[in-house]
Amino acid sequence: MKKVILSVAVIAVLGFVSCKNETKKEAETTQTEGTSEVALKELSFGVRGNCGMCKNTIEKAANAVDGVTKAHWDVDKKKIDVAFDGSKTDAMNIHKAIAASGYDTEKVAGSEEAYKNLPGCCQYDHTMEMNQSGEIKAEDHGEHHM
Repeated sequence: MKKVILSVAVIAVLGFVSCKNETKKEAETTQTEGTSEVALKELSFGVRGNCGMCKNTIEKAANAVDGVTKAHWDVDKKKIDVAFDGSKTDAMNIHKAIAASGYDTEKVAGSEEAYKNLPGCCQYDHTMEMNQSGEIKAEDHGEHHM
């Protein structure tokens, strides 16, 4: 009887170890296959806009492009950082998508029709500098007397 119980226990342990190794191999294969297919690229460029609502619209437009994995627009720097799969899209498609939502990028002027439909606070100055460095220029206070 002890031999039967011992045999069943050994078979059960071998079964669990075998299943665990197969699952691990499957996960590694899936991860390797997924990683090799993605040609991840990163890009930064200027986009005109004013506020948090602009940020939401600009990021939503960029993220809607097939292959974009991350989009972050900096309100102060007027700059967007985008990560995307280069096998699914390219930089110009991202510029065009943002422009279609009404916002000027460095390479594509925003759609006038979409711009007109933006909330008042989002209707930016078309000559606005896209300050990619983030440096804040000191105001000239030379005329002030103390």
